[in-house]
Amino acid sequence: MNQDDSASNGPTARASRVELDRRRFLMGSMGLVGGAAAGMLPAARAVAGNLPPDVPAWTRSLGPGVLTNAYGQPSPFEQHVQRRTVDWLTADRIASISFTPLADLKGIVTPSGLVFERYHAGLPAIDPAQHRLMIHGMVDRPITLSMDDLMRFPSTSMIRFMECPANGGMEWRGAQMEGVQFTHGMLACCEWTGVMLSTLLEEVGVQKDASWILAEGADGAHMSRSIPMDKALDDAMIVYAQNGEMLRPEQGYPVRLINPGWEGNTCVKWLRRLEIGDKPWYHREETSKYTDLLADGTSREFSYVQECNSVITSPCPEKPWRQKGKYWIEGLAWSGRGRIKHVDVSLDGGVNWREARFTSVVLPKSLTRFGVEVDWDGSPMLLQSRAVDETGYVQPTYQQLRDARGTNSIYHKNAIHTWQVRSDGSVANVQIS
Repeated sequence: MNQDDSASNGPTARASRVELDRRRFLMGSMGLVGGAAAGMLPAARAVAGNLPPDVPAWTRSLGPGVLTNAYGQPSPFEQHVQRRTVDWLTADRIASISFTPLADLKGIVTPSGLVFERYHAGLPAIDPAQHRLMIHGMVDRPITLSMDDLMRFPSTSMIRFMECPANGGMEWRGAQMEGVQFTHGMLACCEWTGVMLSTLLEEVGVQKDASWILAEGADGAHMSRSIPMDKALDDAMIVYAQNGEMLRPEQGYPVRLINPGWEGNTCVKWLRRLEIGDKPWYHREETSKYTDLLADGTSREFSYVQECNSVITSPCPEKPWRQKGKYWIEGLAWSGRGRIKHVDVSLDGGVNWREARFTSVVLPKSLTRFGVEVDWDGSPMLLQSRAVDETGYVQPTYQQLRDARGTNSIYHKNAIHTWQVRSDGSVANVQIS
């Protein structure tokens, strides 16, 4: 390398080229460079008369005034951002699930209206004035609490993720779902507000030999799960608010249980009673369901923790690339064991890895956003992310997961996920062992 080559490739020169490329890309996106706007999605095309130096149409008249007696709604230009279902997944909508549109989310908090839904007997309509929470069993002072009673206790707020243990369960035997909404969309992260369960247990006086709690919902299925006392005394919450407002009906209104980092199924919605006992109850949802069937026919029981996981949300099938140039690859990582410590991204199916940068606050048992910048020349890529949590747990490959669990389970699929980016920028779901 001669002196001129060194100067032209030094940090200052490279930074200048990056900035120039970025300007060209942004100008092309706005239709200021010939042909660039042709690669944009139809919905994103701009009308020439609304672009600088012209004055946009919406600045030429008054808009509507302050809306009273109305609940604020997203822009009509964002109406495509919504929960979706998979019609063939369940026999009916009464016991079904909808999926969070992860590709369209920003930050780490999921808007309440986009949090995935899971029902076992449909959505109950509960009048909070008529709802009660009973705490009984092996306690000194059984109580029945109204919602007003519950909200007289000291409140706590925390941001934590919520994930169905069947998230990605359709992928155990091979790539099947096209879209991050359907491969990983049984996932959300919210600010939850309520009373620490330990506070209520102190109020009732748990007896010496008590070691389990049965949580039961007020839905038609009387959804119930056995919860170890250790978890109840640690960080379990009795929640009545979500993202600054009262719970949505589909999220358990007026009150639910939250077990941070654990299977969403244990976070019983529409909570009506907590029974304290000295052994688990082995109800339907912890025997015939929500157990992990292994290759030898045995099952893992009480596999509560949602293991360390991650996924790239852009690009993905819903967010293809439209032209060559600079891109920000981003995604989400999470672990039921605690904080995310490290995330790497691979462009070649796991042969080489690059350390990603965290672009959000890093909280325990919460979604963490990460990203890396790339200069895409149109070459095909196999995009992967691999997360490590603060306990040292490393997100496994599919082969590692199948060696340990077989392919009979539909729960706790946390294998490294692969997106194939084709030369035209389209993205497909593929699997690499």
